[in-house]
Amino acid sequence: MDAVLERSAAPRAPYRYRWVALFVILAVEVMDLLDALVTNIAGPSIRAELGGSYSLVQWLGAAYTLAMAIGLLTGGRLGDIYGRRRLFLIGAAGFTLASLACALAQTPSQLIAARAVQGLFGAVMLPQGLGMIKQMFSPAEQAKAFGAFGPVLGLSSVAGPILAGWLVDADFFGAGWRMIFIINLPLGLFAVLGAIKFLPEFKSERAPRLDWLGVALAAVGAFLLLYPLVQGRELDWPVWCFALLAVGVIVFGLFAIYEGRRERRGLDPLVTPSLFRKRAFSGGLAVGLVFFAALIGTGLVFTFYLQIGLGYSPLKAGLTTLPQALGTVAGFVAAGVGLSERLGRKLLLIGTAVMMAGTLGFMLTVGLAGAAISPWRLSPALVLIGAGMGLAMAPFFNIVLAGVDDEETGSAAGALTSVQQLGGAFGLAMLGTIFFALVPGQVARHVDDSRAELRTVLTAAGVPADAQNAVALSLRDCLRDRTAEDDPDVTPPSCRNAPAQPELQAFAQDKVRAGFQDATIGTAGVSFLLLALAFGLSFLLPRRARPDAEAH
Repeated sequence: MDAVLERSAAPRAPYRYRWVALFVILAVEVMDLLDALVTNIAGPSIRAELGGSYSLVQWLGAAYTLAMAIGLLTGGRLGDIYGRRRLFLIGAAGFTLASLACALAQTPSQLIAARAVQGLFGAVMLPQGLGMIKQMFSPAEQAKAFGAFGPVLGLSSVAGPILAGWLVDADFFGAGWRMIFIINLPLGLFAVLGAIKFLPEFKSERAPRLDWLGVALAAVGAFLLLYPLVQGRELDWPVWCFALLAVGVIVFGLFAIYEGRRERRGLDPLVTPSLFRKRAFSGGLAVGLVFFAALIGTGLVFTFYLQIGLGYSPLKAGLTTLPQALGTVAGFVAAGVGLSERLGRKLLLIGTAVMMAGTLGFMLTVGLAGAAISPWRLSPALVLIGAGMGLAMAPFFNIVLAGVDDEETGSAAGALTSVQQLGGAFGLAMLGTIFFALVPGQVARHVDDSRAELRTVLTAAGVPADAQNAVALSLRDCLRDRTAEDDPDVTPPSCRNAPAQPELQAFAQDKVRAGFQDATIGTAGVSFLLLALAFGLSFLLPRRARPDAEAH
């Protein structure tokens, strides 16, 4: 018996091809990150070709992240049951085929459905990589392995928006935005072949049973919370939207109760309840939910501001995000030279504080520059936001997963990445909804505040003095209703008799731009509050990645 215990306690030898295997795992992380980023830049072009409302752009991201968030809980557990290498292969192959389906989509509903399928296969694929890293590398090497995510994902965040903008503008073979999905095909093929050759098979000694009711409760709860947030504004917030939100909270409460009872009965829960008694893990979920909501949601709003408010092309919008991406790389590199190990939680706090400073700088820049805004003026604030993101994310996964036992790895990896994606989905829904809710009122306010200027414009346009008040009200109502319209191809009734003089068109464009500017500042303020909440929640995390390090 003692010999058995000695063998079980003996350190596991690191896997021979672990660094090559890490490269394969990073390839699918890149594929996932590219797909999370590219639709933000390409979204307006996709909507222009396929039709539909602005909520389509939100759903392109939300369908992917929501499906992934739901599937990740199951994906991690499936790896425990059937083997992580096998599930990695299934996920990579399915993700690649779903990317092809996205590229061939002919309607908004087809594309949203294909994006959801992408997310589901991504959910099968991604947690296996995190689980295998925990098992392939020795504890001493795990920090370096997780640290490799930083520069690679940072470079992907640099390349993603620029690549998407370039591909849309270049219109290769007449494919336009479809090329952003076609580029996944060689990456997916590399991941599949690399997994066959270099990934080891890991499987739990006692394969757990899948908790199907837990899967259903988690999926229903997440959908009930997200759907009203995305569609509520377009539907003018009927009462049933708020009812769905309340029911969603109740369903998640039932999910937690059910999982606890399942564990007490000796059955395998979908998410191991004991994980939530670990300070690093439960605190990490709270931080990840809020942090990624701010990060992903703000990226979508920034795209709306650049392409719809300022009229930037997809390529110019992508290039405008370059300083933030470069800042992210710099933050990850700085963390990788030893800051993560030396500072631990302090680095996460420093990074979040830097992001908050960058967000304030962004708000001030947009407000002070006004119509004279340019990519160069935005650069300093964006560099700060990116650097803070790199510093904060570098120690995050290592701190949260370091205290997880091997038998909990699949459940922990699935839950952690699920909350990350769920936070992104909520950020897309919530911040996108706030942004479009603010725009019409801000546009109308700018028209009202510019009455003297408008009278001068009307006089120059030849509008009689006794008709100017009526024309001014008509223009105000038209601009408010047009910016409130979910489908920009639809002409509101108030705009059917709107004046069309060039002078008035220039005035109207200026006030719409100012309205988008103020809505961007207001939404960035919400993002700042989310980051402040993430900063406070970070104190729930342990000071170091490994609990024993806190004693030193």
